Amino acid sequence: MSIVKDFRFTVDLKGDAERVVELTTDEGLALSVATPPEFRGGVHGMWSPEHLLVASAASCFGLTLAGIAERRQIPLHDVAIRGVGHVTRRADARFGFVVVELAVEITTEEGFEENARRAARAAETGCLIGNALRIPVEIELNVRSATPISV
Repeated sequence: MSIVKDFRFTVDLKGDAERVVELTTDEGLALSVATPPEFRGGVHGMWSPEHLLVASAASCFGLTLAGIAERRQIPLHDVAIRGVGHVTRRADARFGFVVVELAVEITTEEGFEENARRAARAAETGCLIGNALRIPVEIELNVRSATPISV
């Protein structure tokens, strides 16, 4: 008998014509996000969707690695990950991400190096975010006009 797990992760966005939006979760966590300064009209000093995508890939990999290492009893003393997302003109002539690179450094106990390598490879294939980047984003659109308030 199999058990199918089904989870939902909800984020609400509030914004207007400005280049900054507010994200919130059902748990009340909040984050301000802006167009990056690399794009015309972007805002310095704030998280951007592009940063969040790279951060999601890096943090998913790191947390998946930690879970695998724990289950396999592989001691991880330190894990450092530097993520870099490359955005340029793609082969399909559209402008977008072409790759997210993760430079991973793992410190483990002597004799566990190969186990840590295998755990990292398992984390690479098991990371939900890395796998999600291979699926489409579906948009359900509802557009309405603002009704002026009569005084």
